Order: sequence, then structure tokens, then C-alpha cells
Amino acid sequence: MKKTTAAITAVGGYVPDFVLSNKVLETMVDTNDEWITTRTGIKERRILKKENAGTSYMAIKAAEDLIQKSGVDPSEIDFVLVATATPDLPVASTAAYVASQIGAVNAFAYDLQAACSSFLYGMSTAASYIESGRYKKVLVIGADKMSSILDYTDRTTCIIFGDGAGAALFEPNEEGLGLQDEYLRSDGIGRQFLKIDAGGSILPASEETVKNKQHYVYQDGKSVFKFAVSNMADVSALIMERNNLTHEDVQWLVPHQANKRIIDATANRMGVAPEKVMINIDRYGNTTSATLPLLLFDYEKQLKKGDNLIFAAFGGGFTWGSIYLKWAYNSK
Repeated sequence: MKKTTAAITAVGGYVPDFVLSNKVLETMVDTNDEWITTRTGIKERRILKKENAGTSYMAIKAAEDLIQKSGVDPSEIDFVLVATATPDLPVASTAAYVASQIGAVNAFAYDLQAACSSFLYGMSTAASYIESGRYKKVLVIGADKMSSILDYTDRTTCIIFGDGAGAALFEPNEEGLGLQDEYLRSDGIGRQFLKIDAGGSILPASEETVKNKQHYVYQDGKSVFKFAVSNMADVSALIMERNNLTHEDVQWLVPHQANKRIIDATANRMGVAPEKVMINIDRYGNTTSATLPLLLFDYEKQLKKGDNLIFAAFGGGFTWGSIYLKWAYNSK
């Protein structure tokens, strides 16, 4: 009896039309294009400006793109997972709303929040459900409207993040393709370095918390960088070693798009050539949960059946990890 693995069989994506360039940011905060580009690799990011539209709007768009391209019947989707750090509403599940809106009427749905590692953890969740044999079609969507939690007078954070969504459909595979191995980690020491202080159960919203700008993202950039650059590289190298992969065996590194220097350090540690590294941080910035699926969306036509992909991410919490996946199809 062949082992069942979880393979990605379709991808979709969406980014808003509005482009926030470094040049525009120069007029908003004390920064400049050279400084941002040198330190982060970001030239522009997309911002969702549509009125009364949140993370679900982009998640739905990405899912609809996937459905339209693949021809999958939404009613056959068993489970919809929305990986996000910016849900539409507290309490009410964003995933449940997305599933209903895309016609996944027979699916159950829930949100997964692990900051920038959310989609990576979602991949693991999808694989577990499929390998169990209970479900056949699992839709994982990474989506974040980071502009909704940014202080655009804080140059340490507003230059980094953008909005976007990406989606991937996971299905059973018996050819040995799909998810091969994973190494996922977390460490609560990171809680103090990347967070939003107010709006949770410790410090509920009040007039004072709003006045003090405590509902925006706070990041201790130096500490986060230090942890991210070592841990993303470590887990990526470990997953290669564990699976007897050399740099020649890896066709693509699919890294979280937080900072170009972190991406470069990870690739260098793995010995992977620059042309094998998926990059879109220059155009989208850090879209948090959406970075990994948006990379697949952007590079889909270059992927070939059997390609070895190494995914790596690092996020607030801290959360981080790496996944080894074999690509399951050639794009048309």
C-alpha cells in the first residue's frame, strides 16, 4: 500500500492595486529610498484602500483566482484554513466567512495565527488532515491586511509591511510528491519583541490605549533580526541534512519575505544559488501570512513536477520552521 502524502495541486493570489512606494513614504516619515532598500530590499508594497474591506476580501480574491484557474468545484472542498494575523473581527472566524463566500458550502473552516509563520504551520495542518485519510481537498489561504495595524508615523514598522493574500489547494498524492518533512519550532521569549500591546485580554481597548497608539504593531527590529537570521537559516539547513539533500538537489528556496538580508543569510547557509531563491519582497514588502503562497503564485509557471522546495519562515511569538515539499505538477 502506497503512502499518502499531501501535495499542492493549485495556487492563487491577490494583491491590491494601490502601490505605496519608498518615494511616497519619504513624504510621510523621516526615511528615504536608499535607506529602506539597503536595509530591507523593499522598493514598494501594496495597500488595500477599498472601503469596508478587510483580510477576508483579499482571501476571497486569492481563493477565487485558484478556483478559476484549477476548475475545482468549491463544494468539494472539505476544509478552509485562513492563516492570518489580522482577522476581520475578533471572535468571529474569518475562515468561516471566506468559505461561505467562495461556495465551499460543505467545508468546515477556522483561522490559524502564528504571525509570519502562519501559512507554514497551515501547510503542516493541511498535510496532517490529508494524510489521516479523512479529507481530500484542503484549501489553505494566507492573508493579511497589515496596513490596518500600522502606525504610518513609525518608520521602524510602516516601511516593512504590505497587504496581500495567497492560496494553495492540498490533495492526496501517492506518487511520493507533496510534503516530505517538517521542522516547526516556537519560543515564547519572543513575545516582548514583536507584538501589539492592546486589544487583547491583558489590556482591552480603551480611550487611553487608543490615545497611546497601543493598537499598532511594535517591533524591536534588532532583536527580531538577530533571532530570525539565525533560526531561519538553522532550520533550513537542518531539513536539508535530515533528508540528505545537497544544494544541488534543491530547486527552490521559498523563504518568508521579512528582510532581504535574512533571505540571503538563509540561502548562503544552505548553499543555494541566488537564482534558486524566490523573491518578491521588493514589490510587496512583508505581507506576513501571505508571503509564502504569494511566492508560489508568482513563480508557479517556473515550477516543475518533482522539484524540491524548501520553505522557511520566522514570525512573532517567536514562531519559525522549515518544510520540505516536492512539487506535484507542471503549470499549463
